[in-house]
Parts: sequence; structure tokens; C-alpha cells
Amino acid sequence: MASLTPTLSQLRVLAQAHEAATPLLDSVSFMPLDYVEVPDEFIVEARNLNDLIETMLASLPAVNALPPEETRRNRAEGRGPFGAIVRSERALESTVAGPAGDVPVRIVAPERPSAVYLHIHGGGWTLGGADQQDELLTNLADAAGVAVVSVEYRLAPEHPFPAGPDDCEAVACWLAEHSGERFGTDRLLIGGESAGAHLAALTLIRLRDAHGAGGAFSGANLVFGAFDLSITPSARSWGDRNLILSTPIVEWFADQFLPGRTAEQRRDPAVSPLYADLGDLPPALFSVGDLDPLLDDSLFMAARWRAAGGEAQLHVYPESPHAFTAFPSRLAAHALAAQVDFLKQVIGAA
Repeated sequence: MASLTPTLSQLRVLAQAHEAATPLLDSVSFMPLDYVEVPDEFIVEARNLNDLIETMLASLPAVNALPPEETRRNRAEGRGPFGAIVRSERALESTVAGPAGDVPVRIVAPERPSAVYLHIHGGGWTLGGADQQDELLTNLADAAGVAVVSVEYRLAPEHPFPAGPDDCEAVACWLAEHSGERFGTDRLLIGGESAGAHLAALTLIRLRDAHGAGGAFSGANLVFGAFDLSITPSARSWGDRNLILSTPIVEWFADQFLPGRTAEQRRDPAVSPLYADLGDLPPALFSVGDLDPLLDDSLFMAARWRAAGGEAQLHVYPESPHAFTAFPSRLAAHALAAQVDFLKQVIGAA
């Protein structure tokens, strides 16, 4: 049976059609400093796309209403809200020795990379995979001139904390020791989206504290991350509105990753990096939308990063929900270009 769920390309066409019939907004010059200023038509497009995404999600079971294995199967077969997975012929697969066996990694690299970017995918520690964003990672590899190594870490609830962080730590340690011989450069960067940003932050802290390798990575690209797993005010107050995330969905993901743990236990710095010592960490770019329940996570984490003496850029995108960079909009393209610029800057400074 043909799917009635619109694809991302169809959403883009529909959003553009709506935009043509929507009056432009008033000036956005009132926005605070950390807001990214963009043309009004970008915001109109984003609002229309949000309406379409929300309508689409309302026609499907919420992610917290299905067993994780069913959602994984749907996504693998192209039946999820994000459409079919497109894999790149350029991507190579390898493994790194981990604490519970080999950890698979997916590699996309230009001919002569200037650095290696350790990428950690999102999905609430429960969904997603290293092979589910080849287009994003290929574009990043080519635009920034980096070799991208994406980690296939173990997922909850089958493998709750600390399995995923342990796998990411193992790959980071391997890169710190072997990237020069494997990729011809020892410049290292790290980043991820959503749960991947959380795991990237934990990995940096673990390298500093457990391995004395706080300076191994030159920059961190942390995209709409979850940094307080006891849940920040913006996530608690968001409610049931499902715009990729909702309060029940955020709580469900955290429960998969941290079963049986109280709110206070979830504030352990080993679990929630917002509560950790953030000193001696590399420059970081925090990107988040103002319609993301996890907005406070980036606001608070960037503030604490700066207070600890680190460099932190904070980019807040208007009318942008969680995972907005995965959708075809000009705001998403703007945010992805800014991430590439940041990576180039820290490579040049390394």
C-alpha cells in the first residue's frame, strides 16, 4: 500500500506554496543577541513547514507509544516520518575495539582531510544509527574538509547507561591515538545532534578526567543537545504539543536510557554534563531552535561553558523545532553552514 505520509521533499514544496500566500513578518530586529538574524522569508517558510510537520506527526503514533524496535524497523524500511534512508557509496565501515566488543563506525572522508570529526548521532539514546545521515555527513566532510567518523553506539533500552557513553569514549580514545596514521592528521573535532550532543559532551569530560586527554579535541559542535537528564524547565513546561518532541516524549527517552533512576540520580555529573566541571574543554558551538523543548539545555550549557572559562558560541534559531536541521528549509541550510564555518575556524586555530 502506498504511504499517505508526505516525504520531506513534498513538505518543502508545500511549505513554499504556503509561503507565497503568507504575508511577510515584521522586522525581527527586536531579537536578543544570541538569536540568529535571518531574512523574514526564512521565518515564514519555517512557520509553514512547522505546521506541516505537526500535522503529519498528529496522523502517526507518537514515538513513545510504540516499542523502540518497531520504530527502528519502520525507519529502516523508510516508513517513518523522515522518509527513506539514503546511503552514500562513499561511506566505509570499520570497527574499533570497545568495552563490550567491537564498536562499528561509519567513515566518510575527502582525499586529504585537514581534521577528523567524531560524529555521534541522535535518537534519544534509543533510535538512530551511524548510517542514517550519510547525506548530512558527506556534505559536512566535503564542506569542512574533514574525515567524519560516526559511532554506532549501543542503544537503550537494551543497553542503558553507561553502554552508549562507553562506546563513544572508546572510539574517541582510539582516534586520539591512531588518527594520524589512519587519516594523516591528528586534529580532532567532535559533535552530534540531540542525544549525540549529550554523548559528545560526556566524551570530552571522560577524556579529560579518565585519560588526561582534555586537549585531544579542538572543537565541539553541539546541536540541540540534552544536557540535563532530570529535564530542564523548557522541556518540563512544553506540554503535549508534538513538534518532533513533547514533554512526554522527552521523559520517555530519558526513561529508556536511565531506567529506575530518580531525578536527583539523573543529575549526577557522570550522567548530565550540565552539572559537571566544564573547565579545560575546547571551544564549542551550541545550536538550538526556540521551538525546541530542549532550548534551556543549550542556554544553560553555553552559560556554564563560558563561566568555566571556555569559549562558547550560542546560536538560537527563530521558529525552529527540535531536529530542524534534518528538514529541507533555508533556516536549516543556514544553521548547517554556520556549523561548517565553526569547524573551519577551530581547525585553523588548532
